[in-house]
Amino acid sequence: MRIVILFIILVSGSINAQNSLKKLLNQYNNESIPYISATGLEKIKDTVLIFDAREKNEYLISHLENAVHVGYDSFAVAAIVEQKIAKNSHIVVYCSLGIRSEDVAEQLKKEGYTNIQNLYGGIFEWKNNGYPVINSKNELTEEIHTYSKEWSKWLLKGEKKY
Repeated sequence: MRIVILFIILVSGSINAQNSLKKLLNQYNNESIPYISATGLEKIKDTVLIFDAREKNEYLISHLENAVHVGYDSFAVAAIVEQKIAKNSHIVVYCSLGIRSEDVAEQLKKEGYTNIQNLYGGIFEWKNNGYPVINSKNELTEEIHTYSKEWSKWLLKGEKKY
């Protein structure tokens, strides 16, 4: 009986966290870019372009393998266009939670890119789902830059860095 009760508590806590994350993203995003889940991205990660829309100090601590740092404050869509990336390339953009990445993805969409997705819950959800991240030395790491103490509550797995 205790196991059943514990299971119910854990599942309801997870559901509440997901509902809260959904509320947070609804507050900041307009969902102009479709989401992809961490599980969905994990299945196709080797066949898509992955752009990290966090700041360089965040990226250096950890990022998804093969992710290209494009930044947020310094993001320049012209730099992407100059690389002559096909407009129909499958691109997934992520940040900490999926807020900054939507802004970057919207700029790509305005530039004519047609197959863009936003990682739901960002690198936090990626790590929360148990998927690996690497550091600037291409080594597996548990460290995740949490952007701020306020946002750090969304990272449930890994070692929080500020």
